[in-house]
Amino acid sequence: MFERLDDIKERYKELEKRLSDPETIKDQNTYRKLAKEHSDLAEIVRTYDRYLQVQKEIEENRQMLNDSDPEIRQLAKDELDGLEKEAHELEERLKILLLPKDPNDEKNILLEIRAGTGGDEAALFAADLFRMYSRYAEKKGWKVEILSAHETGIGGFKEIIALISGDKVYSRLKYESGTHRVQRVPETETQGRIHTSAVTVAVLPEADEVDVQINPQDLRIDVYRASGAGGQHVNKTESAVRITHIPTGLVVQCQDERSQHKNKAKAMKVLAARLYELKQREQQKQLSEERRSMVGTGDRSERIRTYNFPQGRVTDHRIGLTLYKLEDIMQGDLDEIIEALGTYYQAKALAQSTKAPQEEKRSVA
Repeated sequence: MFERLDDIKERYKELEKRLSDPETIKDQNTYRKLAKEHSDLAEIVRTYDRYLQVQKEIEENRQMLNDSDPEIRQLAKDELDGLEKEAHELEERLKILLLPKDPNDEKNILLEIRAGTGGDEAALFAADLFRMYSRYAEKKGWKVEILSAHETGIGGFKEIIALISGDKVYSRLKYESGTHRVQRVPETETQGRIHTSAVTVAVLPEADEVDVQINPQDLRIDVYRASGAGGQHVNKTESAVRITHIPTGLVVQCQDERSQHKNKAKAMKVLAARLYELKQREQQKQLSEERRSMVGTGDRSERIRTYNFPQGRVTDHRIGLTLYKLEDIMQGDLDEIIEALGTYYQAKALAQSTKAPQEEKRSVA
């Protein structure tokens, strides 16, 4: 590990020199690429530098344990305990920082929310979840663009798909995929009985052109007249678009824009993301169950979280975390849950990465 850290530190110094070179600055594409690599390595180098400094201080304090002055010996002993603890924490942090990065972490996402069991109450909760994620995005300075929405007559959504753009959106929201369960008294319930409903959430990394190649010959594109709210424009022009990807049978549609061209562009964005997800699933099937558990499958059929309104609590079942701050969470205060999930899955990945070399040694033996 430390040989690798030394190599990273040397690379970091090399990047600093190249970024200050006038020739590099002239070539903006090269400059951006090197600047990103420099930024990606910065935390590792800072943590490693601190680790080396702590190790140096540990050695100095160990030498002071032999001092003839008892007060200096006691001072050295007191400092040594804290330094050794910090060194251990820094070493564990370095192990996590050296884990392979998820290539999708930097990407924008397509957020798909669909009402499940529970009828109108599920549709209303789908709208609540969309507001929750929208408010979280607003806190992070991200942009939310609705690509497709199927509304109900009472303010809910049967389905809503949105593009969320910003800094490392997927890295923050990738563990939100799954079934979200709500327990509360619906507005339409006259006897005050608590109902349980479910909504599915899927977080898909936005696909780049290099991620998914779509052959136009594999597409069937149908246009039709939009339906629903829209005033005089509705049913006047064939602006709604339905795209079928023939090889996979995937179907996407969009009718939110008045322009057929804009609806087609949005539908293609959704199709590309779904094809990219399908491609990833096929790759994951080739991995072992243990390997897949490192990053989580994101299977939307998994019940991941319960929102209990009478008790004001939210429970994430994957990590056994319960918070009695439901109102804040529904207002987009999600950081505590998201960071706890990130820590949990990092720990699993770290355990798996240390287990793999041991298994390899046993198999060789």
